[in-house]
Order: sequence, then structure tokens, then C-alpha cells
Amino acid sequence: MVDTRFLTLADVCEVLVISADQAYALVRSGALPAFRVGRGEWRVETHHLEEYVARQSQAE
Repeated sequence: MVDTRFLTLADVCEVLVISADQAYALVRSGALPAFRVGRGEWRVETHHLEEYVARQSQAE
């Protein structure tokens, strides 16, 4: 994946090829753990995104 520890939701959208609304829904639902920094911008740890992708791959 990406060599950065923290990703923005825009980064998540790019990796998963989804819309911003879909990424935000994943965060809101708790399916993708994230936290807010600064002025409320969301960050996702890379390992959480990798775990999410692995879970989705197993579900198929």
C-alpha cells in the first residue's frame, strides 16, 4: 500500500477507488477506524486500512 503512517480520507478514497461520501460512511460506521485532527480533518492509520482490505478480501 502506501508508505505513510497516517492517511487522509482523500488518500483512502484513492486507494479503495471510492467516493468521499463512501469513505466517510466507513469511518462513521466504525468499519474503518479513524480519528480527527486539527480542524476536524480525519486520519486513518495505514495498518487499519490494510486490515479493512484484508477483512473485505476474506468476506468474498
